[in-house]
Amino acid sequence: MKGGNQTAVTEYVLLGLHEHRNLEVVLFVLCLGVYSMNVLGNALLIGLNVLHRGLHNPMYFFLSKLSLMDICGTSSFVPLMLVNFLGAQRTISFPGCAMQMYLTLALGSTECLLLAMMAYDRYVAICQPLRYQELMSRQTYMRMAVLSWGTGFANSLLQSILVWCLPFCGHNVINHFFCEILAVLKLACGDISRNALALMVATAVLTLAPLLLICLSYLFILATILRVPSAAGRHKAFSTCSAHLTVVVVFYGTISFMYFKPKSKDASVDKIVTMFYGVVTPSLNPIIYSLRNAEVKAAALALLRGGLLSRKASHCYCCPLPVSRHRLGCAVVMTFRGLKPLKFVSCSCCRSTEAGGASAPHHGLHPSGTQDDKAATIGNTAGHHDKRESNKACTDS
Repeated sequence: MKGGNQTAVTEYVLLGLHEHRNLEVVLFVLCLGVYSMNVLGNALLIGLNVLHRGLHNPMYFFLSKLSLMDICGTSSFVPLMLVNFLGAQRTISFPGCAMQMYLTLALGSTECLLLAMMAYDRYVAICQPLRYQELMSRQTYMRMAVLSWGTGFANSLLQSILVWCLPFCGHNVINHFFCEILAVLKLACGDISRNALALMVATAVLTLAPLLLICLSYLFILATILRVPSAAGRHKAFSTCSAHLTVVVVFYGTISFMYFKPKSKDASVDKIVTMFYGVVTPSLNPIIYSLRNAEVKAAALALLRGGLLSRKASHCYCCPLPVSRHRLGCAVVMTFRGLKPLKFVSCSCCRSTEAGGASAPHHGLHPSGTQDDKAATIGNTAGHHDKRESNKACTDS
């Protein structure tokens, strides 16, 4: 934005739904409830990812970053929008508007890329299970996350610079709930063809390209699942990616409806659709993952029962014994060709208990969420190393 524009426009007026006062009161109550559910639900997913050892894998790492993104994205505009609904304040400062536009655009772009990274993770887990630890090592998925965030924020910085370089001729009334980039561009009194081209290219690269990668990943996943001989095996394999697939459909379905639907004669309808995309969609992710993912449900139940924190602090993942008393421990797993462990298996203490007719051991999960018989066999073989000495240690405890 040029210097004259910055001195002429120090704040912007957000119209919202000022013509429908009664509707604003209803939307205030609904948005406050949905926003609270969004923050609490996504914060719970982040907390479970940190506390529960069974969720320490790339899929849940990406899920926690998606939850963090949803919290930050909605928090960048919803609180001010709620104040706007009450009619207490309908203005936003120029720096506040610039930051709001930057964050909403950056986090939206990043979410598209992150969903594509999660699809690749599911592809490797199902189609290349024995190479999962090699292809999805900690260093790899950390780089993938940094690339997603860096690309999204760099694109938003470029778009913001192009917008604020335009002349605005003192126009400061934004016909929206927040400083959305298309609403801000309507205030410009100069040529915006360069901005339109930049937005079109960014949309193709950061929205459509990730969608194409997601579709290709699931085509390979579907082909692999259909080759599984048993119906139970197919169901188990598909269940590991059903939650992510549901999130993708909701996310891109909402975007498609918002941008490709016929333009409404009443601008208020378009605003409400945009608000649904920005407020409601992020709050659905915790619900989807908690309802369609057994590991998340198990971790949430453990947290509610109060055993998760104490288990993480001083106990083995599957046994009540302190970690220091286990010779092998639940995290001692099979090593495939010198790589990191492919699968968590029960410790020797649990297996000896099972042999004696007591409760069944806890078995961890392969990163793909499926039980691989070959990995289990090799894992059990590795777990029986120095079995006599390990059983003695468990007996002494």
